[in-house]
Amino acid sequence: MAGPVCAAAVILPGDFDLSLLNDSKKLDERRRTLAMGEIYGRAVAWCVAWASAEEIDTLNILGASLLAMKRAYEGLFRGLGTATAEELDPAFVDAIVDGLHKPDIAARSVRAEPRADGTYPEVMAASILAKTARDRMMERYSWFYPEYGYERHKGYPTAAHIRALKENGPSPIQRKSFRLKGEGQLDLF
Repeated sequence: MAGPVCAAAVILPGDFDLSLLNDSKKLDERRRTLAMGEIYGRAVAWCVAWASAEEIDTLNILGASLLAMKRAYEGLFRGLGTATAEELDPAFVDAIVDGLHKPDIAARSVRAEPRADGTYPEVMAASILAKTARDRMMERYSWFYPEYGYERHKGYPTAAHIRALKENGPSPIQRKSFRLKGEGQLDLF
C-alpha cells in the first residue's frame, strides 16, 4: 500500500554456496541478511532497481513491477560485480522471472515461472536482494513518517497500517491507486 516496488537481477558464479538461498519470504531476517552479503560480494553481476509509488499509480502494480524488472536486468550490463565482457552480453543470457508475466528485456530467452523464487538459485538470490533492499527503504521512510510504522509492516496492508492511515491520512509515499476490498474498505484517497 506504500512505497516503491523493488526488483533485482543476479548472475551467480558456478561455485556459489546454494545452501544460503531460498525464497526470500521463507528466510528469517538474519538468514536473508547473511545471504544478501554473500550475493553482493560473490555474484558475477547484480542490480537492484525500483519503480516509484507514482509509477505504480500510473502503470498499475504489474506494469510497475515489470518496469522494475527491466531496469534491474538492464543494470546487470553496466559492469556491476566481477563479470567479464562476455558474461555481461545480454545475447548470451537466458532470463527466468518469478511470476506469470515477462518484462520486455533483450535476453536470448525469457521465461516467466510462478514460484521461481523458490526454485532457481539466481531468482532466489534476486528475491533476497529485492526484499532486503525494499525492507530497508521502508525502514528509512519510517524515520520521516514515524506515525505510519513502516519499520514494522513495510507498507503492507496490515491492521496497524490501515489504522495509521485512518488516523493520519495518506503519507507522501502512499500508493494512491491501492484500494482495500470488502468490509474493511479504505477510501482515504
